[in-house]
Parts: sequence; C-alpha cells; structure tokens
Amino acid sequence: MQLKEKLKTQIEPMRENVRSLIKNHGDKVISEVTIRQAFGGVRGVKCLVCDTSNLDPMEGIRFRGYTIPEVSEKLPKASGGKQPLPEGIFYLLMVGELPTENDVKEITAEWQKRSKLSDYLITILESMPIEMHPMTQFSMGILAMQKESIFAKKYREGISKYELWDPMFEDGMNLLAKLPALAAYIYRKKYKNNEQIKPDTALDWGGNFAHMMGVENPEYKELMRLYLVLHCDHESGNVSAHTTHLVGSALSDAYYSLSAGIDGLAGPLHGLANQEVLRWIMSVKEKLGGGVPSKEQLTKFLWDTLNSGQVIPGYGHAVLRATDPRYMAQREFALKYLPDDETFQVVSMLYEVTPDILKKHGKAKNPWPNVDAHSGCLQVYYGVTEYDFYTVLFGVSRAIGVLSQLIWSRALGLSIERPKSVSTDWLLDQVK
Repeated sequence: MQLKEKLKTQIEPMRENVRSLIKNHGDKVISEVTIRQAFGGVRGVKCLVCDTSNLDPMEGIRFRGYTIPEVSEKLPKASGGKQPLPEGIFYLLMVGELPTENDVKEITAEWQKRSKLSDYLITILESMPIEMHPMTQFSMGILAMQKESIFAKKYREGISKYELWDPMFEDGMNLLAKLPALAAYIYRKKYKNNEQIKPDTALDWGGNFAHMMGVENPEYKELMRLYLVLHCDHESGNVSAHTTHLVGSALSDAYYSLSAGIDGLAGPLHGLANQEVLRWIMSVKEKLGGGVPSKEQLTKFLWDTLNSGQVIPGYGHAVLRATDPRYMAQREFALKYLPDDETFQVVSMLYEVTPDILKKHGKAKNPWPNVDAHSGCLQVYYGVTEYDFYTVLFGVSRAIGVLSQLIWSRALGLSIERPKSVSTDWLLDQVK
C-alpha cells in the first residue's frame, strides 16, 4: 500500500539523522532530575523521544506540528461530514504529511480487508463472564490475538533488525483494523443481549464502529470520528503510550505491547477518568435536585467539595496550563448539536465557574478543564449510557498513536528501556 511505501522511504533518512545526532551530540545534556521528580513519577524529565505528537503546556497537543483546529480543518472528511477521519490522523502520525482523500480511502479499504475477528477469538470472548469489566475483556481480546502476530513469526525466523519495522507495521495495521469490531462485540455482548451487528463496508472506520455498536444517528458517527481523532496521541510520556513503548522495547510484538498499554489506560488517573467525571457530574445534578442547577447552587457545591478535601474531577492536567483544546473541540460540537441538553448545560456551567473558584482556592496549578471533563456528556446524549465502556472507546483511539510510535521505535531500532534506579539512602547521601 502507498502509506507503507512512503513510510519505507522515510526510515533510512531518519535513521541517519538519529545516528548522526548520537554520534556528534550524544553527550549533550538535555535534562536534569530533581529529587522531587524522582519521587514524583519523573514528571517533566526529558528522557523520551516522540515525533508523532508534542504537548505544549499553553497550546495543547500538536500532531506532527498541526494543532487540533488545523487537523480538524485540513484532514479529509466523510462524504457530507464535517469532522476529520481517523484514517487521516493515522496517516499523518505515520509519515508527517497530510493525506489526500485517496490516501484515506486506501487505509479504510485496507482496514476493512483485515477487520474480521477469528472464530477462536469469538469463543474466548463468549467465555468471559458478562460482569467482567469491558476494559478487561478488551485487553484480553487484544492479547488473545497475539497468536496472529507477524512480528513474532518473523523474529523467530531470524529477520534483520533493520527490517523489524515491516512486520510491526503489519501487526499494527491488523490490530487497528480489528479493534472497532472487538470493542463493538464486547459492547453488544455486555450491554445489548449479545445481539451483534454486522459491519457496513460502505462506511469509514469510525462510522462503521458506531454502526456496529448500534448507534445509527449520523451525528454520532460524526462524534465518533472526532472522538477517535482527539484521543489518538498525546506524546509518549503518558501511561498508555509509555507502557506500550516500554513493553515493545523488549521486542515484544504489538499485541503484547498494546494490551499492556490498555491495562495502563484503565487506571482512574488516566483513561478511566472520563467515566469517573461523568459519574461525578450526574451525582452533582442529583444532589442539587436534578435538572440544571443555578450558578449560585453550583458555586456553593464546588466550594463545599474543595473545603472537604476533595477535587473537582476533569479539571487540571499534569502538563497543560490552559484549557485543553480537545475539550474545546468537544464543546464546539456540543454547542452545535446539543446546546439544550441538561447534562451539557451543567458541563458548560462548570466551565464558567470552576476556573475562578480554583484560582481563588489557590491549590490547583491548572484550573482549566481537560478532555475528560466533556466527553462523557456527549456519549450519554446519543444513548451510550454505559459509563464503564467509555475507556474502551478511549483505547480504540489511543491505539492509533501508540502503534504509530511503536512502528517508528522498531524502524529506528530504539534500545530496550532500562533506566537506573537509586535508593532513598543514596539520595540522602547526595544532599548531606
């Protein structure tokens, strides 16, 4: 396919750039580590390389140099649609160029060809207890498909390390093709009496995902496309991306690596936050009598929450120091399609009053909303009310970015990750 051929032409020049950088400037210091960072999750330590996206504290995420508004404007759209296609963001992350409509159509066709779930996988999915969390089923489903890994097969056959990117690309393409079908199968099995819906080959990747879930509203297909683009990549330091890279650095294949990354995404401090925010918003509505509260009621509730030692879910971010552009993209969608929805009105009112309250409170470094503050209310509006499934949606999207990074990691032959750890006693000796 054309994307793979274009990627192939970029790999050797990029390898040479990296070799030259290491040879001529390998000893240049680019970061320093404080004791606070060593104990604080190495936050802000510059020790990873990621070319697919970059997160600026004030500007937000850039995908290969393009901001979210630029991506929304420049990427190809579905026929009659307004939102960017996820196939286009995958192309952009892989080769750093904006795709044409034909480039996107080729990826759609390629993913459709590879999308069928194997019979053994269906058997495994059917054996899982219905009460099992959908993220557990999703991770196990990804791991079960490992028997299909082309990378693992080629490695056993003795492939050159300079060619490992090729089977990793194939594994990545196969995974991305199957993830919507896997996720939709889990959704229909767990929540819809296992009444499965066949794929529609006339639809794009995101639109077909919405169709297989059973949400036929054209607006929801648009929302799905937007959601899958917005959540796809966020540098390589977040838990899901870093875990995928870390496991892949041991030359584990894409199935092992992505399954591990999905396990990290399932944590409440990472991807699970979107469902937790919505649970909190619904509880706010209930505690304040249902419907849309007044600003005075909401303001008092927020102060009571903070004064009791709790946080405002969906506000603050490890890196961002301004409103998350992903939040704003979802807000624009809501203002266009569901301005009168009660839950959105609460979300919107929180956006009006929370930042000032957090500034006065004085403990939040970033008083602005992140992406998780908005996504849940959009899902509920279109009938996807099963909160536990939201992180699976996130996982399908995040796979685009972490698999793109994984393919490039193998193309550049990045080393196994092995940072040096020190003891608390050693640190105490350093400060004496």
